[in-house]
Amino acid sequence: MQQQAKLKVGISSCLLGDQVRFDGGHKRSAFCDDELSRHVEFVRFCPEVGIGLPIPRPTIRLEKHAEQVRAVIPKTGEDVSLKLREFADRIQIKAEQLSGYVLCAKSPSCGMERVKLYDPETGHARKEAMGLFAERLQQLNPALPLEEDGRLNDPYLRENFILRVWVYGHWQALERPLKKSTLLDFHTRCKLLLLAHNQAQYRELGRRLGEQQQITEKFAKEYIESLMNAIGEPASRRNHTNVMQHIQGYFKAKLSAEQKAELSDTILQYHDGVLPLIAPLTLIRHYLREFPNSYLQSQWYIQPYPDDLKLRYGL
Repeated sequence: MQQQAKLKVGISSCLLGDQVRFDGGHKRSAFCDDELSRHVEFVRFCPEVGIGLPIPRPTIRLEKHAEQVRAVIPKTGEDVSLKLREFADRIQIKAEQLSGYVLCAKSPSCGMERVKLYDPETGHARKEAMGLFAERLQQLNPALPLEEDGRLNDPYLRENFILRVWVYGHWQALERPLKKSTLLDFHTRCKLLLLAHNQAQYRELGRRLGEQQQITEKFAKEYIESLMNAIGEPASRRNHTNVMQHIQGYFKAKLSAEQKAELSDTILQYHDGVLPLIAPLTLIRHYLREFPNSYLQSQWYIQPYPDDLKLRYGL
């Protein structure tokens, strides 16, 4: 189940420095271009260019017409709503190969949230819309991890997005058609992640999988959508603490009194905000090398993505 090739991640072209924005500029993301690019293969898309608009081009804005949101070019009055949605349909074959997607914030095509929605009568705008391409992409790929470039500046959202990308990549790498034994192994590796993010879904997904005799396409789709939704928010400090104290129990017959006290104290210092998450996890990984445990070694919670991304240093 180890991924050999780089994961493919979709990205708004302007975030890699491509000068494709309406003003001929870009919105280069240093994290994506300098750091994440070492570990993933980016697949670039620009919906506006994809539907044939020029560079530079007149601005597009989202307008509320009755119950419909439309993407309109105010200068010409052209409605490009259908074209933007159809662009998502046209790239769907490529999108199915992606393990995640980084979208350009505030864009009427790619924004995930708080995109300006204008009242065509008054010209007033409220930040309450979703870009039309992003909306259609999400509809077609409900389990696909999506994130905006701006939100990646938040260390908790950044770590959560990358975590989901790697978990989804593992899912895509599973041999098809899915056997129950294969899915059980995948689910087992996700257990501590689920416990850290959503205890209710930890119990519910385990129960549903245990009751399922045959892994149909419908069940597999429902399973991965539920799993990705369950880990879709950053885990709380309290839940991380509970999981690490649970892990500590696996070492109770192995560690000396001093080692137990050190690990317990390091976990509690993380809980109290004195140490980052990487501190107790580094100690846990040290003891896991010294006292191997096949169950813990299988857990993606312990090491979910490449260490040099340094994502748990800021949590």
